[in-house]
Amino acid sequence: MDLYNKSLSVLKELFARDYQFSLATSKNDVPSIRVVDAYYEDESFWIVTYGDSKKVSEITGNPNVALCHNLFSFKGKAYNVGHPLEKENLAIREKLIKVFEKWYFHHNNESNNKTCYIRIGLTSGFFYKDGIGYKVDFINKSVETFPFESEVVIIE
Repeated sequence: MDLYNKSLSVLKELFARDYQFSLATSKNDVPSIRVVDAYYEDESFWIVTYGDSKKVSEITGNPNVALCHNLFSFKGKAYNVGHPLEKENLAIREKLIKVFEKWYFHHNNESNNKTCYIRIGLTSGFFYKDGIGYKVDFINKSVETFPFESEVVIIE
């Protein structure tokens, strides 16, 4: 397995589940940040939200976003891909319902036409696992690896 595909495998292992990130967006060069639940699949993170939310409004005006949790960080382009019941969203909907099973229907009303999915196509990122740091360029499909042990004490 080449290094890029190895990094994708590690990404899947770490984030192909309900994972909370801080999502940064901006409007008129004013940043905004909030915590979201996200799911990783195929070089993208997926979020369930409402089309009239502040984050969707900001993403519509500027798709450049960032995700961060502890020392993990990613940049990407975010897009509103539409309502969960749209034909092209049915496959990812099945996965999101399963991944977010504990709260999906409690917090999302699919009878509301404003319910939508946001797909964040990754452009770059940093993550680590088992003493290896991965700095990934998703555009050029390249990765730099290096020994990495977190020396930061994270208090939760």
